[in-house]
Amino acid sequence: MPIRLNLLAEAQAAEDLRRRDPVKRGIWLAALLVVVMLVFSSFLQLRATLANSELSRVEIQINSHTNTYQHVLDNQKRIAEVNQKLGRLRQLAGDRLLNGTLLNSFQQTMVEDVQLLRFRTELTYLADAGTKSHTNDDGLMIRGRPPSTTEDIRLTVEGNDSSSNPGDALNKYKQALATHPYFKQMLAKTNGISLKSLSSLQVSPTTGKPCVVFVLECRYPEVKR
Repeated sequence: MPIRLNLLAEAQAAEDLRRRDPVKRGIWLAALLVVVMLVFSSFLQLRATLANSELSRVEIQINSHTNTYQHVLDNQKRIAEVNQKLGRLRQLAGDRLLNGTLLNSFQQTMVEDVQLLRFRTELTYLADAGTKSHTNDDGLMIRGRPPSTTEDIRLTVEGNDSSSNPGDALNKYKQALATHPYFKQMLAKTNGISLKSLSSLQVSPTTGKPCVVFVLECRYPEVKR
C-alpha cells in the first residue's frame, strides 16, 4: 500500500489555526458591532431630526393658533367697548334735552307784560376716567371705579317785565315756570329757578314802555352716566 505524504500539512494546520484564532474573531465581531451601532445611531439621529422637524411644525401651528386666539380676544374686547360706548350714546340720545319740548313749555307759561327775549342752554359733560382694581398694602382687593360722565345742564332765560310796576310780574313768571309740569319734573328740586340779574328801569325798544330786563337761570339736576 502506497504511503502518501502531505508536505503542506504543517502549513495548512497553521492556516487553519490562524482562521480559528479567537482574537481575530473578536476583532471581526467588534467591527460588526461598531457598524451596527453606527447604523442604529444614524437611524436614531434621523428619527430625532424628523421629530424636531415635526415639533417645529407643531410649535408653529400652536403659535399661530395662540396668536389667532389672542387676536380674537382683542377683537371681542374692542367689540365690548364699542357696544358699551354705543349703548351710552343711545342712552344719551334718548335722555337728551329736547328744545322742542322746552319751547312748547315756554309757550304755555306766558304771563301778561312779560316778554321772553332769548334763552340759552348750556350742556357740560365732565368725564371721570375711573380707577382700576388694585391690592392695598394689607393685601385687600380694592375694586376699581368704572369711567363715567357727569352731565350738567343750565338754562338761561332773558326777558323783560313791562308791567305797571316793572318787576312785579317777574315773580308771577317765575311761579308760572316753577309750577308747569315740564319744569316741575325736569328742574332741580332745590333752587331750580334763580334770578341772576335784574336791570334798572329802562324803556322797552319793542313796546316803548318802561321795563326791567331780567335773567333767570334754570338748573337741571346733575346726572352721572
